Amino acid sequence: MIAQRLGTTALRRVTAAPQNAFFTQNLARLALTSNLSTTQSRAVATQKLTAEDARALLDAQRLKRPVAPHLEIYDKKQTFFTGSIWQRFTGAGFTGLLYGYSIAYLAAPLIGWHLESASLVAAFAGLPVAVKAGAKFLVAWPFVFHLFNGVRHAAYDMAWGFNKRVIVRSGWYLWGASIVASLGLLLL
Repeated sequence: MIAQRLGTTALRRVTAAPQNAFFTQNLARLALTSNLSTTQSRAVATQKLTAEDARALLDAQRLKRPVAPHLEIYDKKQTFFTGSIWQRFTGAGFTGLLYGYSIAYLAAPLIGWHLESASLVAAFAGLPVAVKAGAKFLVAWPFVFHLFNGVRHAAYDMAWGFNKRVIVRSGWYLWGASIVASLGLLLL
């Protein structure tokens, strides 16, 4: 703190005297000869409050604060959150899976797990067809939905199709296209 004040005071004095501005040998002399005060003081009055008085004071302060808007203020018929919410869910889900698998893959040799590609393929091949199809769909749908909805949000960022009718229609198209595309990936 003192070094900072020394430097600030020296710079103020140098700028006040422009003839010394470019002579660095004068900076240390100006800083040392300056009259510094490193203490600050202000008058503070305190008083002891009972728990009830403190609570009443806090309640009075809270009444003066503005109320922040919450999701309850939006008209559900006018706003369409499902695409945005599911975009966040799918992105967070894939991020969590990526980090979880990465940590497990790094810890696997220490724990004795076999998470190599050959082991995972062999384990997946041994599952019943219904379980394989369900697992493929559970991976394909969030991926396809996140991809398509990301393109949709990029279009919104460029102000394309940003009116109520187009938003509702593109939302239904998004859900349908993501389900059809994920079923297509399921059959691969």
